[in-house]
Amino acid sequence: MNTDTQNSYQKMKIDTAFRAAVVSGAAALIVAGMLAVNYLQIRLLDPMRAERLEAMKLQLSAEPQNQQLVTAIRELDVQVREDKFRRQRVSVRGSAALIVLSVVFIAAVKYVSYHKSRLPHPGHGADNQQSYLRRTMLARWLLAGTFAGIAVVLILGREPGQAGEGEQLSPIASEQELQENWPSFRGRDGRGYVSFENVPQSWNGASGENILWKSPLHLPGHNSPVVWQDKVFLSGADKTQRQIYCYSADDGTLLWQADVPTTSSAEQIEDFDMEEGTGYAAPTLVTDGRRVCGIFPTGDIGCFDMDGKLIWNVGLGIPDSMYGYASSLAIYKGVIIVLFDQAMAEDNKSSIIGFDAISGVRVWETPRPVPNSWGSPVVVKVSDAHQLLTCGDPWLISYDPATGDELWRADCLGTDVAPIPIYAGGYAIGTHPYSKIVAVDPGGTGDVTETHIKWTASGSIPDTCSPTANDEFILTLDSAGYLGCFAASDGEMLWEQELKGGFTASPSLAGNTVYILSENGVMHIADITEGYKELNKCELGEKCYASPAFMDGRIYIRGVDNLYCIESGG
Repeated sequence: MNTDTQNSYQKMKIDTAFRAAVVSGAAALIVAGMLAVNYLQIRLLDPMRAERLEAMKLQLSAEPQNQQLVTAIRELDVQVREDKFRRQRVSVRGSAALIVLSVVFIAAVKYVSYHKSRLPHPGHGADNQQSYLRRTMLARWLLAGTFAGIAVVLILGREPGQAGEGEQLSPIASEQELQENWPSFRGRDGRGYVSFENVPQSWNGASGENILWKSPLHLPGHNSPVVWQDKVFLSGADKTQRQIYCYSADDGTLLWQADVPTTSSAEQIEDFDMEEGTGYAAPTLVTDGRRVCGIFPTGDIGCFDMDGKLIWNVGLGIPDSMYGYASSLAIYKGVIIVLFDQAMAEDNKSSIIGFDAISGVRVWETPRPVPNSWGSPVVVKVSDAHQLLTCGDPWLISYDPATGDELWRADCLGTDVAPIPIYAGGYAIGTHPYSKIVAVDPGGTGDVTETHIKWTASGSIPDTCSPTANDEFILTLDSAGYLGCFAASDGEMLWEQELKGGFTASPSLAGNTVYILSENGVMHIADITEGYKELNKCELGEKCYASPAFMDGRIYIRGVDNLYCIESGG
């Protein structure tokens, strides 16, 4: 290669490096400007909006019925949180981009400076047309660099994996999302019905057969796991600690654990003791894939984001409960629902409360004419609307989950109510422990005791375990192991079966296959199409008191010491 050709080739490389310097420099300036604006927003705008939000919350405490203010708080809270996370992403990614662009710029400038000084300089007889073309090309590269910088800004400000504004994760989970996961005690509608496929029917804890993983538990608790996609949540507590745990659903890794603060005094906690059978962490958590919330027998509620950061914390005070508070949470369209029954009915202390899941603001509260109870609220779909079913001596009561307004009530229950209500065969089903189950037509209003109770049935009536059902059968299980099957249409007793062992966990149904977990960790699996036909008995090898959680192809079981994931072929 002759000298002229070499010089021409070297000039081309210098021109390329010069263009790279121009582009990276322009992009770096744009990113730096964007970071400066982002910093000013963090330091100035965000604190102003946070103060405004707190002022609105204080105003709401003085005007609790102001629904317009509640809506404004929720909207502002969502905006503040979304902007905060977006600015954090911009800061991290923008800083990284600025470093890369700066390195490219410096390297390109040094290359041009070094190699240009080594080129011969024959004079300044450059052709005017060539000079014009160079200037035009430089302008094009500057323009391209500007657009590249703008593109960087837009990319940095987007959600991870976001394809467009229409695909952003909504702050409130849809009903379909809730149905596709196991978000609350015994699934979305609380009846323990499993709509997933490939439910395991064989495993053994001692040999490890089909045990995908097991992970040690930290603090004790009788609450059940809840599952959202690749995360499993549960809680644990003792007299002084209240914690929520998040495990990887795929390998059992403890992803995070978080403490729930208490609003009770040290003296109140010191004097606070729970029944051994209930424990300090009986209520099951609830999640909507954006946050996970839990309540403890101290009346403390903690709500965390999916990474374990505390979003809000509310203290209701230690409830006056004979056996200790045990009601699990429910959720409906971004409202966390708390059944807070306590003391005696004449004390007028019981209520059901809806908290905004995003901000923790109390959006509604309805007094309840019942004493302390141990069941949980459940949200069920009745025709085209949702109802919130609850049980408490002597009432089976339905509420509007959006407003807390009472829809109807039926006088049909008795004392010490622990089994939760379910919806099956078109009826709301309540359980009077040891006595009967009752079916109520949910289409009435007011006191429907004389008009809408469609049937009652007795035999194998549970004391603590909640019923399970599909469209045809209702199954009940008492703690001694007596299993009863009733026709959902008319309450006819179809058959009974005695199982060996003690039972605290509630049964579950997958199609016509029932799963019944004993306190000894033995899962009884049977087909109930025509009577009780045992399919298998699977031993976990560990005491179990919590109801299992189900996902497609998996079962999650909480033992007293470990959390298990069972998977066919695991």
